[in-house]
This record gives sequence, C-alpha cells and structure tokens, in this order.
Amino acid sequence: MPGPLEGVKVLDLTTVVMGPFATQILAELGADVIKIESHEGDNMRHPGPMKNPGMGYMFLGLNRGKRGIVLDLKKPEGREALLRLVVRADVLIYNVRPQAMARLGLSYEEVSALNPRLLYVGAYGYSQKGPYAAKAAYDDLIQGISGVPWLVAQTGASPNYAPVNLADRLTGLHAVYTVTAALFQRSRTGRGQSIEVPMFESVTHFVLGDHIAGFTWDPAEGEGGYQRLLARKPYPTSDGYLCVLVYNDKQWKSFLGAIGRPELMQDPRYATQASRAANIRDIYAFLTGLFKTRTTAQWLALLESVDIPVARMNSVEEVVNDPHLSQSGFFVTEDHPSEGPLRAMRTPTNWSESQPGTPRPAPRLGEHSAEVLREVGYSDSEIAELVGKGVTKLP
Repeated sequence: MPGPLEGVKVLDLTTVVMGPFATQILAELGADVIKIESHEGDNMRHPGPMKNPGMGYMFLGLNRGKRGIVLDLKKPEGREALLRLVVRADVLIYNVRPQAMARLGLSYEEVSALNPRLLYVGAYGYSQKGPYAAKAAYDDLIQGISGVPWLVAQTGASPNYAPVNLADRLTGLHAVYTVTAALFQRSRTGRGQSIEVPMFESVTHFVLGDHIAGFTWDPAEGEGGYQRLLARKPYPTSDGYLCVLVYNDKQWKSFLGAIGRPELMQDPRYATQASRAANIRDIYAFLTGLFKTRTTAQWLALLESVDIPVARMNSVEEVVNDPHLSQSGFFVTEDHPSEGPLRAMRTPTNWSESQPGTPRPAPRLGEHSAEVLREVGYSDSEIAELVGKGVTKLP
C-alpha cells in the first residue's frame, strides 16, 4: 500500500544523523528520497559494527527507503546533474550552512528560479538571524549549549550528555513536520519557499518547555528547572531496578493502601498534588527506600494489581526482544542485497487508509546513480562519460 507521501520527490543532501533521520522518516511515509553523496560517502557509513565496508549499522538504519546517487557537486557537470533533478523535485533538504550552498551555486535564489514550487529546507546548527549563524554544530555541542548536561548535574550526577543523538533526532523531527506542513501550504498557494530548521532553537524549545520554570516571568519569579524531573530516577529494588510513577491523588491513595500505609494521605506532605510537588525530593527518598524492600517481580505484580503506572528498566537487548514490540509488528526482517537479513524498525505510526509499506534497504554507495540520471534524460553514454570524469560513481 502506498504511504501518505507517495508522489513527493525529495532531494537529500544531508549527512550524519539529523538530516538523514528526517529524510528516512519521509521515505518511510512514501516519499521518493534521492540521497546525494560525495565519492567518500556519508560519514555514517563508517562507524561499526558492519559486515561490509561502508555499510555501518547507523547508515543502514538512517537511510532505509532511499535511492542513492553519487555526485561531485564541486564539478560543473555534477551541479548540472543536480539542477536537472531540482526541476522535478518537491523538496531539497540540506544540513550544511547556507554559505556553503551558495558557494556551490545552489542558493535558494538560484534553485527556486528553476523550480518556484521547490521547498528548500536547511537544517543546521543556529538560526541565521543570530550571532552564532556561522558556528559549526554537532549533537554534543547543541546538547551543551541548550542546557542538557547542566540539567543532568542538577540530579546529583556529573555533567553529561544524554547518551543518544538527542539534538540530531529532535531537530530531525522538526524538519519532518516542517516539510509536511510546507507541502500542505504549497498545495493551497502553489508556491515553494525557503525554510530553516536550526538545532539550537529546536532543542532549546524542547528543553525550556519543561525547565524554564521561574524564568517564565520577566523579571524572573524563581529559578529554572522542573523539580520532579530533576529528582526522578529508576528505583532500585532488591534485585534490579523499576520505573514507577505514583502521580495523582487517586494513584497515591491506591498505592499507600496497597503497601499498608493509608494514613500517609493525612500527612501534609502527601495530601495534595501541590504539597507533593513542593516536597518532591523527600517523597522520592521515601519511595527509594521502600522499593528496595521487595524484588522487581513482586513490585510489578503489586503495582499492576492496583493500576499504578510501572515499567521494567530494560537494557537494549531487552528492548529488542520486548514481547509488545514483537507482537505489534514494530520490527521487520529486511533482506539487504549485500548485508543479508537485518532487523529493521518500521514506522511507529499506524494508518487506516495509507499505511506505509516496507521501505527499500539502504543503498550501497552509488547504487542508483545510473537509474536516477536516466530519469532526468542522461543516456548511458553520457553516464559513462560522467563516471570517467569522476562526477558520479556506480556501485
């Protein structure tokens, strides 16, 4: 069954994680995504583990559903080939700074002159309206400047990054909804536009949504930080860890009844949502001591019997083997032509009328170069000439 973005053609000039994550989702949803790579290929081809050179596991996950073409955009023939693709495209997405695109002769003004309906989406570190516009950006840097390691330190740990590509993937999601919303806007106006999706602003939007706190007011009415989030941690049990949230009045009454301490609801610290929030560190200290008294299995059985939100703290291996994900169809087996059977994740969304199908496997470097070039009018002899000049590459 075709996905909801069937018929949308996306030119993907992005590398590493942020941009490829966004375009991978667009491909999952049915868009025809053409990934344009240099002769060296996307950097994420190389981190392992991998079975074959240039086909690292991160690349395989971030580039499912795409067709791959090699073009040297610094050569006039490479730029010309890309511009032929631009004429037929709906979206061009890139993640270098706009000045670099201009140096390649691929600024918005130049490409929109060929295709006024084109959505020209730049996903990069900082908004071009601020003094950091020219700065380089990576996930580590954006996590730091957006306050993530500082927030980790407020929990009592040393400052640290979230151990996922938080800034990259969060900004990638902003890019996905930007593209889909812009496609809707274009359907009404017939006109394309240039859009920027900056990492710093995207992650700050995410972080301050929870932690702006007293800085909501000007002048400030207190400090930053949502204390419940800063205090929460998985609770140690007698044989492991457990994730539990006893939150509203109903849950507290049920929980305290289940552990034989209903009288605590009369304690001013426990009596209301507001009082619990004001004493959250004391509350969490009480729970930490309590959960150590029984096993994980014992707590799971008790808490589930009284409808208290609870979940195991899984390892990555346990997530991969989680029975819910298996039965919901989240994982699919993909038969990659060079890498063999792969465990892949399907789109987490479900559609009653346009459920996306299984995407094609991630491309080998230059796998679809000839196919894509033929679609924009190049003959086999012209493609051979481009290969000979080092403009493109075949697998």
